[in-house]
Amino acid sequence: MQNSSKPCILIIEDDNHIAEGLKLNLSLQGYRVVVAADGPSGLQQWEQINPDLIVLDIMLPGIDGLSVLRNIRLKDERLPILILSAKSASDDKIQGLSYGVDDYLSKPFNLEEFLLRVERLITRSAWNRKGGQPSGLNNISRFSFGRNTIDFETMTAICQQGSITLTEQEIKLLKLFCANQGKPLSREKLLEIGWGYTRKASTRTVDNFIVRLRKYFEENPKKPSYFKSLRAVGYVFDPEPPE
Repeated sequence: MQNSSKPCILIIEDDNHIAEGLKLNLSLQGYRVVVAADGPSGLQQWEQINPDLIVLDIMLPGIDGLSVLRNIRLKDERLPILILSAKSASDDKIQGLSYGVDDYLSKPFNLEEFLLRVERLITRSAWNRKGGQPSGLNNISRFSFGRNTIDFETMTAICQQGSITLTEQEIKLLKLFCANQGKPLSREKLLEIGWGYTRKASTRTVDNFIVRLRKYFEENPKKPSYFKSLRAVGYVFDPEPPE
């Protein structure tokens, strides 16, 4: 039986050879290691085991690694995430950093360097769990636009319908829109990042939630000012629409 006091590392990697090699070497360093072979199972394991560190590949089946990263960051800004990827272009690194990744190694990589980076990130994870304020969107307790105010801590809002209680999924979707103000988000990406669904899931799920958000926050839900549809694309959130 493994010692639960050991730091836990979740590896989300579809290459079984790489995943098992990393698992062996990390286990030899005294870590508990769990492996997931695709994006959806990686998100499921993250929810279940609450790891101290995630080692994440970008090119994953089901849901790509960057969407996994963005999904996690909607709930947890503190958890260290290390990307391992064959995609070494600077644009890919910049995109990963903009979504909240903590470290980035290109394949192939030096094992000793990888282990040292893991050790450093695990140490930082221990500091974060002892206290301190999270950064980024999770540190925003309230967000206002128009006559609406969302309280992310109490999961409530003041809106066209008065004071309402929001569901966890509504809060997650609102966080995603607030983090991407003015940026088009496709239905597929909203499903991947907001729900952790694969591309095979029905996009009607997103449309139904948008109808609810418009009912809550728009003065005229049939002519939305904030949650706008983009033909053949998806949706965009504009907290400051033109007069």
